[in-house]
Amino acid sequence: MPLNVLILLLSFVATWGCLWVASHLSLGFALLAVWLFSLIANTPFALMHEAVHGVGCASPRRNEWLGIVCGWAFPTSFSMQRLAHEGHHQRNRTDQELYDYYLPHQSRLMRNLWLYTGNLLGLYWWSVVLGNVLYLLAPWAYRSRFFVERYAPALGFESYIADLAKLPVLRVWSEIALAFAYQALIFYSLDLNVFWTLACYGAFALHWSVLQYADHAWSAREVRSGAWNLKVLPPFRWIALNYHYHLAHHQYPNVPWYKLPSLVDPSVRQPSFWRVYFSLWKGVRPAPPMGAPADLAFLFPAAEQESHR
Repeated sequence: MPLNVLILLLSFVATWGCLWVASHLSLGFALLAVWLFSLIANTPFALMHEAVHGVGCASPRRNEWLGIVCGWAFPTSFSMQRLAHEGHHQRNRTDQELYDYYLPHQSRLMRNLWLYTGNLLGLYWWSVVLGNVLYLLAPWAYRSRFFVERYAPALGFESYIADLAKLPVLRVWSEIALAFAYQALIFYSLDLNVFWTLACYGAFALHWSVLQYADHAWSAREVRSGAWNLKVLPPFRWIALNYHYHLAHHQYPNVPWYKLPSLVDPSVRQPSFWRVYFSLWKGVRPAPPMGAPADLAFLFPAAEQESHR
């Protein structure tokens, strides 16, 4: 059995266990299960990320199925995720994808609202899932003029929506339907509690949403090098399949997760996940020009002052 398939199966079983414990055992065990779920649910997403880059399985067909099944856990469409992520690698740190800064024509208040609610309070994940519900119920809405030209720009997703509207409707709809069918099946089979199930996914939403930008915030305004290799405790990095080594990934996007540690340059500064996380609560800042280096003085103010003494 391929390694990634085995990891996916283990992660599915682990998330089922967390959901069951949260729904059926005492408060202390439930809270522990919620926390563990918020971590372990990143594993299927990380494997879907591998499949997006074509390195999930050696066979293209198996790689495709790996991505689709991983999407069930999120839940989302693999085709949508692949297109969105490919767009991310093209637009990273450009004016079209910049959440830690605001541009001269943008409202600082609105940009802070997107940063706090979207990345720091978990709305990013909820918006993806609710967007999938909309696609399931009314796939034509993604192609409507109102959605593409007014709604998506208001949320800062205009580039993504314009791309996603070009995908084959039946394929995307089928993948989303399978994902929600999987979610309904485990909810019914494990006799889950609605409150604690939402608590598990809410905790995952908080973790996943901030991780999607903590590995980019305040980094260089460069498409290929605008990311960080974040410092986290090894067990947490292993669960996420080295997803925190995001700079190495952006520099070598077709390298599988288990080879990324060998590509991390030890001479390049690595901020901790928590340092970036807490810095984001200070809010957005005026955007430097494209090509500007990483804002190390903002992330490491004490160290910067020490170097100038």
